[in-house]
Amino acid sequence: MTGFVFSEKPIQIARGDDVYVYGDDGTEYLDFGASYACVPAGHGHPRVTDAVTTQLADLTYVQASYPVAARTALYEQFADLAPDNIDKVWLCNSGTEANEAAMKFARSATGRSKIVATKRGFHGRTMGALAMTWKKKYRAPFEPLAGGIEFVDYGDEEQLHEAIDEETAAVFLEPVQGEGGIRPSPPGYLRTAREATEEVGAALVFDEVQTGVGRTGLMWATQRAGVVPDVLTAAKGVANGLPMGATLCRDWIAEDAGNHGSTFSGGPVVCAAASATLSAIEEEELAANANRVGAYLVQELRNADVDAREVRGLGLMVGVEVKRGANRLLRDLALDHDVLALPAGRTVVRFLPPLTVGREHVDEVVAAMEAVT
Repeated sequence: MTGFVFSEKPIQIARGDDVYVYGDDGTEYLDFGASYACVPAGHGHPRVTDAVTTQLADLTYVQASYPVAARTALYEQFADLAPDNIDKVWLCNSGTEANEAAMKFARSATGRSKIVATKRGFHGRTMGALAMTWKKKYRAPFEPLAGGIEFVDYGDEEQLHEAIDEETAAVFLEPVQGEGGIRPSPPGYLRTAREATEEVGAALVFDEVQTGVGRTGLMWATQRAGVVPDVLTAAKGVANGLPMGATLCRDWIAEDAGNHGSTFSGGPVVCAAASATLSAIEEEELAANANRVGAYLVQELRNADVDAREVRGLGLMVGVEVKRGANRLLRDLALDHDVLALPAGRTVVRFLPPLTVGREHVDEVVAAMEAVT
């Protein structure tokens, strides 16, 4: 069967268990992609499974104007885990929705329309988020998109200062560019963005859809820089594979957020999954494990006989810039060595495994990389 939009890979996945997934023929694959960082607690984490099945038995869904315990608990949990001074939460179903909401909230709160985003940045595929996504191949078939977007080179502080002015509603930045090739922000860059936006009263939005919930070694990548944005967006791994996004806001954004809504905002089942996932990441110290094992992965890849231009990343968000096409290499990893990974552009192999991986799994992946490059 051929799917519409998605091109299907020649491996049918039947089940998962922690850091492994299994094909319908029984083949065991080491999952170093985690479906774009969507299962940080590992496949089939019992805490998440129990939370979901318990909630299903009580209540599958009721829309968000009716308070339910699972949603209220998640609101409070997000507020506790968010950087200081961020305690308002909007729940949705994906990262692109979280960024759409952030874009709308910032424009409503400031009364301005200009958005500053970065080259190589990726913020989603719906029409507003897509307008802030730089790569032409994503944008071109759907233009004209929302206007008022100005792109600057990622990491260039001078360009950023020049772009942020009295017309600016918001600046959207990824603390580590994901689709753009696993590129961590240079030292001081996020702080410069914070100072420049405060000078003109613009909102600073950090897109942590891929970097959040422990991925880079702390709960939020922005914590590494000691910078607190006005809005932080999260998704992907928030509910360990169930669809959940969140837009976390400071009071001044939330007070003037305007009229926004979503039918499936904060459904009880996904809220239960998200709460269990966040608790597992905290209590099992998975962010700390990501920091340790991620550093080991980078070190071993740099020391290995791997034909690469550069190895870069933070925590368990690691990119290897290779000298041959990344997609061909990923095919060989999967079909010849039973390792699943991801591309980040045409020349970068991206590793985003569950945060439960250990050094023994890293050793397998490094050996496979040596074999295919």
